[in-house]
This record gives sequence, structure tokens and C-alpha cells, in this order.
Amino acid sequence: SSHYIHWLLVTLVNELVSERCYKTDETSPPALTDLCLTHVSQNLECFCVKRPDGSLCFREAVLFPQELADQLLAKMATEGLLNDSTVGVFRHCEYLRLRRACIRTARISAEAFQKALCPHRLLELDAARVNADLTIPDILQGLATNKYCQESLQRLVLTGLTMSSLEEPIRYPFSSLQGLRSLSLANVDFYDSGLVDVCSLPRLESLDLSNTSVTNLSPLLGLKERLRSLTLHQLKRLEMSTAQLLGVIGQLDVLQHLDISDDKQFTSDVARQLLGQPGILPALVSLDVSGRKQVTDAAVKAFVEKRPGMTFVGLLATDAGFSDFLSGEGNLKVTGEANETQICEALRRYSEREGFVREALFHLFSLTHVMEKPRPDILKLVVLGMKNHPATLNVQLAASACVFNLTKQDLAAGMPVRLLSIVTQLLLEAMRTFPNHQQVARNVFFCFFFLSLFARFEAAKLVMQWLCNHEDQNMQRMAVAIISILAAKLSTEQTAQLGAELFIVKQLLHIVHQKATQGVVDATLKFTLSALWNLTDESPTTCRHFIENQGLDLFIKVLEVESSIQQKVLGLLNNIAEVRELHVELMVQGFLDHISTLLHSPEVEVSYFAAGILAHLTSRGEEAWTLSPKLRSSLLEQLHDVIMKWPAPECEMVAYRSFNPFFPLLECFHTPGVQLWAAWAMQHVCSKNAARYCSMLLEEGGLQQLELVHTHPQTHKDVKLLAKSILESLQRHRARTGQPAHKSPAAATKTSQR
Repeated sequence: SSHYIHWLLVTLVNELVSERCYKTDETSPPALTDLCLTHVSQNLECFCVKRPDGSLCFREAVLFPQELADQLLAKMATEGLLNDSTVGVFRHCEYLRLRRACIRTARISAEAFQKALCPHRLLELDAARVNADLTIPDILQGLATNKYCQESLQRLVLTGLTMSSLEEPIRYPFSSLQGLRSLSLANVDFYDSGLVDVCSLPRLESLDLSNTSVTNLSPLLGLKERLRSLTLHQLKRLEMSTAQLLGVIGQLDVLQHLDISDDKQFTSDVARQLLGQPGILPALVSLDVSGRKQVTDAAVKAFVEKRPGMTFVGLLATDAGFSDFLSGEGNLKVTGEANETQICEALRRYSEREGFVREALFHLFSLTHVMEKPRPDILKLVVLGMKNHPATLNVQLAASACVFNLTKQDLAAGMPVRLLSIVTQLLLEAMRTFPNHQQVARNVFFCFFFLSLFARFEAAKLVMQWLCNHEDQNMQRMAVAIISILAAKLSTEQTAQLGAELFIVKQLLHIVHQKATQGVVDATLKFTLSALWNLTDESPTTCRHFIENQGLDLFIKVLEVESSIQQKVLGLLNNIAEVRELHVELMVQGFLDHISTLLHSPEVEVSYFAAGILAHLTSRGEEAWTLSPKLRSSLLEQLHDVIMKWPAPECEMVAYRSFNPFFPLLECFHTPGVQLWAAWAMQHVCSKNAARYCSMLLEEGGLQQLELVHTHPQTHKDVKLLAKSILESLQRHRARTGQPAHKSPAAATKTSQR
């Protein structure tokens, strides 16, 4: 394993060098660095041993370049793989040296954090939204144990963490981190006493107090000579008047970035008054007042013109941003709702602010109605919002609607495959999170294109679960259509696994029963029949569920009443007939009489499937035939005569996952009609779609089967002719492709669509 790790490291270092030289985008293949780090993080136990406390340790000493160690930690955190066990690999800081540690959303204890991360000489620590077991005092205590960290740590992100004792002095004060330059306490129950402590830090230049419980900002005056960035988004408990607040902010003369936005849109005229003070904050280059009403284009323009160095203004959910000066097209970036540029800037800057993401997506939805070209750049921003707010209904509703607009018709074809794959997972996650919300499901169903490309099995099962819990007719039609198409694209193993779920078969049969009772033949019924047809294909368990839930009786009634869906019904019954242990269920005189009648149908497709059912049932020897030998003999004779009269169809009328069900029929030398049907079916698809079916037949060992049939002395002359035709097709295909003939049948992975 050590040689393998070393090889990965060399590869990663080379890739890092190349990444500095060449810029990639989302249309490019994944970076080799990312692929290797993903492999290591997901297979960490393969390279490690466990310590007595359960934490992991590399088997042999492997020196990671410092930059890669940082990336490995971040990768493990973002993919949900960082925990008390896996974080143990970072205990040996002489081999995996961390400088910029990201443990966002990780689930690690205070003890594991202290042992694995605190011994490193960290420059940055991002612990945003880690689990509740790791509190801010835990982190501060751990960092305080390393005297180097007290001086070296420059950036600390504690967004969303908890304090162990609210409204009491922190046991391990921030003042111990003398080198700290940037601190984020957004969404923390942080109080005035803590702010006094923070404002004593000698090098602090950037502070984020968004959505904290601070009531008085006067301690900020202790930073007035060095504070360059101040974020005060949604200060919910501030007790200062507008004049008092501006009195403090106005003294921060070196401030370059100020954020007083509020996505809750509390009534306050602080933004209006700030913009009206001509000499305030002369060094400002970035001002965010999004969500603040009473802001006008004229006031913003006057403010910016007096500060020519300004590069950004936040105006989303205000009354401003609609003038050409504030369009956001030039050097001055603007968040707003007036145009695409402003909206995209809002999604980019506010990706972690739920209210603003929802607002921006709402306006984006209107714009995306008229999109004519693929816009992966915009879709990527929508994905960011979905990722950051998975449990926020309004965000998921607006985002999924935007996804549909951005990918409808031909637009999806211009999107990067990796991006579409990510979108698929996020859409399915939205359905899981809101299983009973009809509009979420509707939006996901509209994005069916993704479901048919990625995560088909997972999507089919989710849609089926939704179908079982809802009765809306329009949604029902969409759901069964999706299931029908997805089931046709699954592998044989996946189809069998899906169909083995009893609730799926029961629900689909319930829909067929409803339609049959109402005498309705509509799209919903047709899609439902197609779904059952595909789910029973080469799946004995699903076929058994079908029989045990009175599916046969139901389908016989449907077959007798409605002719327009005969092909779908007979196709499913063909699948049932392929299961030998279920033959006894089909050995009913009335059923066989009806199938015999359909055998003589003028429609080749109907006659073909009827013949298939009879071929499978009569392939059993006389000793296994439960009805009269005379009936069996008559059916076999009819079978042979009808097949010989079939004209060659102009197009491919049927699709198969594999030829495995045909091979036992080819061995029935005592029943030429059975052999004839199997040979005719194989010859038909091989002649219409040689690239697919000749390859499949060779892979499954069909060449040897056909050669045996062709040379066997008992083979009927009509069967020999068909076998010869198929062998010639195989010979031509092998000449074109060089494909070998496999000697042993292999399970097919091809899929069929009906």
C-alpha cells in the first residue's frame, strides 16, 4: 500500500503543477488531483490500521505535501467522510502537515479535534456548521494548547456553532489568539461580553457578526484603526438607534467592506441614512444593503460617485438597482433583480443566505423561461443554492423550477455531464426531503431527462414510492410514464430488484384495475402496462408477485375487452410464460383458447407475442403438459403454420435485454414450432439491428447454439433456414467488428425499451 500511496502522491504533485498552468472549467474532465483525493478519502481504511481508540493511522509513514494534506482534509469534510475515526490520520503532523484546515459540517468530537488538528501550526481553520458535539469553547481550548497557533492562526470561521454556556463569559477567550486577522461568528449565539473580548485582538481586520445576539456595537471602536471588513447581516437583537449605529460605523475610517444587509427585511432606515451622509466611510469599496427598503438609485449613485474606488454594491430586495449606472455590467458589481447579471451575482455572493437565495431564484425563474442557449454557468449557481439549503422548501421549489427551465428541450444537451449528474442527485434528494409535497415532485418529474440518464434505479424507486402515496391523476400519469421509461433502461439485475418490491407491483396492478373498472384506455394505462412489462422481464420474483396478486385474471379481462393494448398485455404474459414454475398458472383451457385465437391475428405484433406464450408453454415435454396431449399437438401445429405465414416486418417491432430465454427453446428438437418461433425472433432483431443484437448473441454464446441447431439431424428444414440466416448475419458482423465468439453464455447487461 505504501508504494501505491507514493504513486498517488507523485501523480498529485504533477497535477498540481499543471493546474497552476492550465485553467479548467466544468466542461472539462475531473482534475486528476480531485480523482485521486476522492479515491484515497473513500478508501482510507485500505491504507490504514486502527489504533486502540478506533482512529485510523496509515500503515506506513507517508509524507504528504502540505497543500495536498489540506486538500485531503477538505475533501473528507465536504464528502461527509470526516469523523472521529478518519480524522485520526492527521495526528502525525510531521507527515500530514496542515496549514489551512477545513472541517466544515464534519462530525467529530472535541477530543478527536484536539488530538488530530490542534498540534498543527494552522494559518486557517474553517469549522463552519460542525456537529453540536464540538463547541466554540472546545475549539478555543484546543487551539490554546498549541502556543504556535496562538500566533500563527490568522483566519477562524465558526459559523453556525454553539456556545457551551450562553450569555456567560467564555471560559477560553478569543484574546488568546493574538495572530487572528479574520473571524466569522455568523449564526452563533454570541453576546456582548464576547464582542468585548474579540475587539481586544491586536491584529483583527475582518469580523462577521451576522445573525448573532449582539445588542451593542460600541466595542468595535477598539478596532477603528485596523478593521477593514465588517459584516452585520441581520443583527436581530441590536438595541442601538440608527444614529447610534452610524455613530459607531462612521468612526471606522479604514473600513473597506461593510455589509448591513437583512434578508428578513426588518423596517429600518439605516441604509437610507448611511447613503445620505456624504463623508462617511471614505475608504469603502464594497457596500451591501440588500433587503433594506427606502434605498433609491439616485442615493446609491451619489454615494458611489464620491467613492470612485467602489467595486460592489448589494441591492437585492431593495427599491434600487434599475438604472443603467447600477446594471452590474461594468467594473461595479451589483446584486439585484433588474437583470441576469445582478441575479447571478446575488446567487454567487449569497449562496449561504437562505432568504437571498430564495429571492434570487424567484427572479431567475422568470428570466429562464426565455433561455435559448445552454447556460451551465447559471445552472451551476442554482446547484450551489440547492446544495447549501437542502431542507429549505422554498429554495428547493424555486431551484427545481429553474433547473427545468434551464434544461428543457435541447438545452440539456449543451450542459456538462458532470453538472447534470450533480443536479440529478440534488433533485432526488429534494424528493426525499419533501416526500409529500406535490409541487416539488412535479418539478422533479418535469426534469425527467436527468432521471433517464443518471441514477435510474434510485429515481425509479423514488418515483414509485411517491406514486403509492398520491392519487392525483395528472401526476399519476407522469409518474407511471417515468417508471415505464426508466424500467426499460435498467439492467436486468436492477429491473429484477425493483420489481421484487411487492408494493411496486401491487400499485401498478391497482392502477390497471382502476382503469379496467372505469373502461378507460388512456396514456396512464398504457404507461402502466409498459412498466409492468419491463419489470417482469427476466425477473421470476416479479412474475410471481404478479400472479399472487391476481394479475393474470386482471390481464385476461383487459385482453378480452380492449384490442389497442393487446401487444403490451401479451408482452407481459410472455415474460410470465418464460418462468417454468409458473406454467401451471397459465395452463387454463379458456386462457389458451383466447391466446390461440390471437395467434391468428392479422397484426404480426399481436400474433408474434401470442406465439411466444404458446412456444414457452408447449416447450415442456408431454409429461409436464397438464392439459390434453391433443390440445398441445394442435397448438404446436398452429404455431408452425402461423409463423411461416408472417411477412417480414419493416421495422424492429420488439426489443430484448438478452437472448438467454431463447436458448432453451432452440434445444426443443421434438417441437419444431417452438424452435421456429425462437429462431424467427432472433433472426428478426439481428436483421433489423445487427450492431446491438449480433454483439449480444456472440457475447452470450449464441453462435455455438445456432451451429448446433443448424447441423443437428432432427432440426426441421424451416428452422435450419432461419438458423443459417442468423449465422450469416453473425459472420458479417464479426467481419466488420472483429468480435470474437464467446464459448460460454454471459449474463447480458443490455436493456430494452417498450
